[in-house]
Amino acid sequence: MSLIKLNRRRFPWLNDAVPSWLDTDEFLGDDFFLTERNIPAMNVKEHETNFEIELAVPGFSKDEIEVVLENDLLQVSAKKSEEKKEDKEGYSRKEFSYNQFERKLQLPSNVDPSEKVKAVYNNGILKLELRKIKEAKATPKKIIQID
Repeated sequence: MSLIKLNRRRFPWLNDAVPSWLDTDEFLGDDFFLTERNIPAMNVKEHETNFEIELAVPGFSKDEIEVVLENDLLQVSAKKSEEKKEDKEGYSRKEFSYNQFERKLQLPSNVDPSEKVKAVYNNGILKLELRKIKEAKATPKKIIQID
């Protein structure tokens, strides 16, 4: 089966009649229900003793990034505002920019909230290390017979 994108220009009378959820661009994206596009890309790696999370947050300093672990929710956010003023011979220019993001992750039950979360920021990549509960590490794989 192949998906064919709806061409609204070919059928102009459908522009308002067909809901935008039929558009396949959002369906094929990584975050189907997420409409905000200014969140950082993320990699999650599961190891035997810990989880490693990497977030791409270029353009921020480590002082502008906040990492909060509350209950089983990890929240990473950052804010940056910058204003430039330039006054020269008869004209003035004022530019400002504001950049922010917030990303929340529901953590699995085998993450140990009492352990310290290790966070390292280097070259625009924020790496977080979350330790697993010791009991969760030792659970062996169990094969279940089907009758």
